[in-house]
Amino acid sequence: MELVKSMVKEMMKEIGNKSREFYEFVLPPIDMHLDDEKLILIVDVPGFEKKDIKLSLNGKILSIKACKEVHDEKNHNIIYNQRPNIIDKKIRLPMEPKEESVISAKYDQGILTISIPIQKHGKDIKVD
Repeated sequence: MELVKSMVKEMMKEIGNKSREFYEFVLPPIDMHLDDEKLILIVDVPGFEKKDIKLSLNGKILSIKACKEVHDEKNHNIIYNQRPNIIDKKIRLPMEPKEESVISAKYDQGILTISIPIQKHGKDIKVD
């Protein structure tokens, strides 16, 4: 009976590891909207500390990286672990950021809000 319990525990642990790897690939969920002349991105990154999050912008590519320390204690029997430990997401922005603009980011209760001033191309047309 102990062998069966041990096998089930190992199987659940492996399923959790594969599931976490999948979520690290597809996460974090991102909402993006245009507010006046700024592009606002709202990114869910729960479970990370502010110091663990690194942002960079290269042209129209925004890079979001986050990595948290995992404490694997010998007395702590993890059966299922699905939360991502690493986020490495690259996002192609739909608009060109202003060259020498001030980009701001705020992290509060697992939500990262990034504000990027953008260049408007084209001309708005008024409809009568």
